[in-house]
Amino acid sequence: MPRVAIITYSMYGHINALAASVKKGLEAAGCTVEMFQVPETLPAEVLAKMHAPPKPDIPIADMAFIEKMPTYDGFVFGFPTRFGLMAAQMKAFWDATGGLWATGALAGKPATMFTSTGSQGGGQETTLMTAVSQLAHHAMVYVPTGFTYGPSAFNVEEVKGGSAYGAGTIAGPTGARQPSAIELGHAEHQGKFFAGIVKKLAA
Repeated sequence: MPRVAIITYSMYGHINALAASVKKGLEAAGCTVEMFQVPETLPAEVLAKMHAPPKPDIPIADMAFIEKMPTYDGFVFGFPTRFGLMAAQMKAFWDATGGLWATGALAGKPATMFTSTGSQGGGQETTLMTAVSQLAHHAMVYVPTGFTYGPSAFNVEEVKGGSAYGAGTIAGPTGARQPSAIELGHAEHQGKFFAGIVKKLAA
């Protein structure tokens, strides 16, 4: 079965919740999935002032992991927005992949992404759109979901995250809102959809 790594950064748990649904979709479609979280870059005292909960027990995407990235068939990246761009913790992870870039080790590998924002206009599209530049420099294959989620993608009766670029959730200004059923469903669909592409490219 194709091996897919889900690599996330989550401060309040919203990205981790979406990641679990993506994993469910990937596994249902026949992929082996491993989950990783990028290293935290904020000091403990800053995290405490931001009321960030403890990190989950997920392996760290350190340099040892980065060196193993070429052995995976596909990647899923999940991260919250910071002023319309990916969180600095995820950017620091990408900055550490220069050795892979220099050798073209990830060229042709498929990748997809999802995000969370504090509001509906807080970067659901721009956060993922601008993150595509990381994939482009590695010559990776970006796989958006488009509107393949079906009617739920066009639901305007409730607050929801997600876009043509990938699944998403609205965390609210204080992070109190949790992913809704429709947002988790979008993430699970993204996993299934991405699995189909990974299996074709890995064949």
